[in-house]
Amino acid sequence: MMAQWTGDLDETGLVRLAELMALKLCRGDLIGLGGEVGAGKTTLARALIGALMGEGRAEVPSPTFSLAQTYETPRLTLTHFDFYRLASADEAREVGLDAALADGAAIVEWPDRVAELLPESRYQIDLSEIADPAMRRLTLRGFGGASLRVGRICELMAFLKRYPRRRGARIAYLEGDASTRSYARLFAADGTAILMDAPIAPDGPPIREGKSYSRIARLAENMVRPFVAVGAALRGAGLSAPAVEAFDLDKGILLIEDLGDRVFTAEVAGGASQSELWRAAVDALLRLRLLPLPPSLPLPDGSAYALPRRDRAAFEIEIELLLDWYWPALKGGPASGAVRAEFMDLWSPVIDRLLALPGGWFLRDYHSPNLMWLPEREGVARVGILDFQDALQEHFAFDLLSLLQDARTSVPAALESELFQHYCAEAAAREPAFEARAFAAAYADFGAQRNTRLLGLWLRLLQRDGKPQYLQNIPRTWGYLERNLRAPALDGLSAWYDRHFPPELRSGTLPG
Repeated sequence: MMAQWTGDLDETGLVRLAELMALKLCRGDLIGLGGEVGAGKTTLARALIGALMGEGRAEVPSPTFSLAQTYETPRLTLTHFDFYRLASADEAREVGLDAALADGAAIVEWPDRVAELLPESRYQIDLSEIADPAMRRLTLRGFGGASLRVGRICELMAFLKRYPRRRGARIAYLEGDASTRSYARLFAADGTAILMDAPIAPDGPPIREGKSYSRIARLAENMVRPFVAVGAALRGAGLSAPAVEAFDLDKGILLIEDLGDRVFTAEVAGGASQSELWRAAVDALLRLRLLPLPPSLPLPDGSAYALPRRDRAAFEIEIELLLDWYWPALKGGPASGAVRAEFMDLWSPVIDRLLALPGGWFLRDYHSPNLMWLPEREGVARVGILDFQDALQEHFAFDLLSLLQDARTSVPAALESELFQHYCAEAAAREPAFEARAFAAAYADFGAQRNTRLLGLWLRLLQRDGKPQYLQNIPRTWGYLERNLRAPALDGLSAWYDRHFPPELRSGTLPG
């Protein structure tokens, strides 16, 4: 499999291509640079290394004489090779090509000298001079697994070319999340913007009744359409969702407002008042109660988007993550049919109650990694909201639970109780029909369901996706689940968890 793109680029264009490639570069990647002396290989290599180095940019000498120069970048180790003077592939091994690919990524000038060592999945860039001395003709090829990334880089290049205001902007990688989306910050003379790269997710393998997990769980496959539609509704209500500067709804690319770096998680770690930030976020949810939920939300291309609602299968597949991933990791084998049947029987009345709840706005990932502190703004606009493309038509208690039982940052039980009471008091004052007892029951039911799902998700992220950092959330998640299971309506489930997962199995430490 191979993808190819050819174009004529000036130095600014070469740098932009290098910066976009830097966003996609992974461990094990090799970028071959071909072309005669003076064609621009070193310019492109320096731009790529500089993009990966970011603010820690260093001098980038040519490896002509040393044969190899290694750079420790924030994301990976990158080695720049020049094999012009090599007589054999064995010499490439001697200077560390195999080790460089095992430990990081490599840029290789004159890759034809070591053709037999090139991996099946790789990039190849060939440069040549043309009549205009300020331009270079560039052909980018992606082989094997790199072909899809080459296709995406070309789509991003074409998207940004349509917006000359951002032509000279420097592109810098931003740390993403547990999803397939990626982000970059664009630095231009008139300010910054965020490039959201959210390719339409291919449907995963069918796991039940011919449907994938994402389809059953009501996760958006084209993320930018709901992001644009829901974001416009939030801004219309006076909330701070990023404004959209440019978009390609079909290809999944957005250029959006940059809300800065003051993520709630980092603010608390830096000493900010958690109580102040979380109360502001609660007040934003109270504002959301005042926003009517229309049958559909308009999109700028004339189409519309309607918030979906989960059915029984969606709730079930989420709680079954505990049995599918957490149970075998802790107990060394799959849950028996009897265990699974008892588990699902206990959950059945809880899911009945969740399905019977009235609908409203549920942004779904309303917690500290997706909330920004904007103290220069007023009132509820001080809370920047980043992640809402998986929003659903569900009960209002669900977002409050996501915030007050934050999966990534511990919320003390006393603060949870204080802010829960604040929410209920304010809602009751505005809405005579608000019933605090029914709201608390929905909050506990959803809390048990959400935290059960998260326990399975943390293990899936480790075992399927190779992301061990999420294991640190397990003790916190168990702590929240224990709070939810104190609700009298959840006594049966509480006893099941106590029997199968006693305290010694709730630490986050895996056997072996």
